[in-house]
Amino acid sequence: MSNRKPSSATSRLKQDYLRLKRDPVPYITAEPLPSNILEWHYVVCGPESTPYEGGFYHGKLVFPREFPFKPPSIYMITPNGRFKTNKKLCLSISDFHPDTWNPAWSVSTILTGLLSFMIEKSPTLGSIDTTDYDKRQFALQSLEFNLKDKHFCELFPETVITIESELAKRKNSMQGSSQEGPSTLRSVAEPSSIQSCITNLIVIIGFAAFAFTVKYVMKTTASETE
Repeated sequence: MSNRKPSSATSRLKQDYLRLKRDPVPYITAEPLPSNILEWHYVVCGPESTPYEGGFYHGKLVFPREFPFKPPSIYMITPNGRFKTNKKLCLSISDFHPDTWNPAWSVSTILTGLLSFMIEKSPTLGSIDTTDYDKRQFALQSLEFNLKDKHFCELFPETVITIESELAKRKNSMQGSSQEGPSTLRSVAEPSSIQSCITNLIVIIGFAAFAFTVKYVMKTTASETE
């Protein structure tokens, strides 16, 4: 019996993988390790109109050899403001609650349940209490964080390209802002310097005119005295 359990789990997970490819779970991509089909990695793309929008959240599912008769362990790896990282999550679809597990549930069911719980605010063992602002900050930081993870880069190359493109856009945007600042200052300074030159020229002309007038008056007065 014990020798048949791994093949049973392997067979079931292969079927679930094919189903997942035919009918993907919205906002989630998942891939098993090539060397171990009992360990799957997933990426949650933060849904729109949630504090997670714009972020990519990497985690893993570790299936027991007795799957589908026993539930998997669920972990979140990317800091996210909702779950503790690299800790087992206490969910009704995880091994924290084997009494509520249903063998008919598939990998798609597990990922759907995980996403549903992630965007809720109900607490559980493994969750943390942060504000929506904090979660948005984690969404921004998640991009660079994931690129440092070997499994993430190997299993999700298309997501890596998306992230690198987004980071490049942000970098160009920041450079554009920094260049705009000095040019704006120059555009303000140039009219100011021209105006200063004109003012000085007017003063010089006025002074010359005044000197000429004084000289003329003195010359006229001297001729009248003679």
